[in-house]
Amino acid sequence: MKIKVLLCNCKGLCPSFKNADMNTLPFQVESELDVQYTVVHPQFCGQGGNAVLYDVLSKADSDTYVLSGACAPEAQEKLFKKLLRLTGFPPDRFIAVDIRGTDNDGILMRLKGKVEEILRNEEARATVATQ
Repeated sequence: MKIKVLLCNCKGLCPSFKNADMNTLPFQVESELDVQYTVVHPQFCGQGGNAVLYDVLSKADSDTYVLSGACAPEAQEKLFKKLLRLTGFPPDRFIAVDIRGTDNDGILMRLKGKVEEILRNEEARATVATQ
């Protein structure tokens, strides 16, 4: 299983990201969580961000989860619904995480919670499959 983390900072202009250091955050995430990689983009909902997201989703295999750390999960679901459909990436493996309004430690805690949830769900699936 692979977990890829994509982080967006809303062009660095959104006040809800003022306490996050997006220059050091990817290293923290990769050092402390069991993820394949972490990428930061200034605007995943923009043209370039959509292109990156399309590449990640379309090249992912069936063992891949994508954690999208950005704005409200509801907004992400609407913004990326078409990309998920176009790439055929399973929506249940695209995990939107709200990373606004906190610092790096808070973002790390939110991402860690989602990684742990993924691992628990995968363990449960494996247990059911072996019964």
